[in-house]
Amino acid sequence: MIVIKVKKGEMIDKAIKRLKKAMDKEGIIKQVRATRYFEKPCSKRRKKSERARARARSIARRQALPPVLPNL
Repeated sequence: MIVIKVKKGEMIDKAIKRLKKAMDKEGIIKQVRATRYFEKPCSKRRKKSERARARARSIARRQALPPVLPNL
């Protein structure tokens, strides 16, 4: 459970920002969005494989780039 204590004289906006950052770090928002609607297991698998393919393409693209030469 995340606990954010509002400091004396601190603006509420800053406290909310700290709360959101802590929730994002814990992955709570991502989990809530994922469980908001029912998703069929085949759709979950498809999404997971698409993410893995995109990640692999990104890594391959980065490795294929020539090394950056220093400016002379």
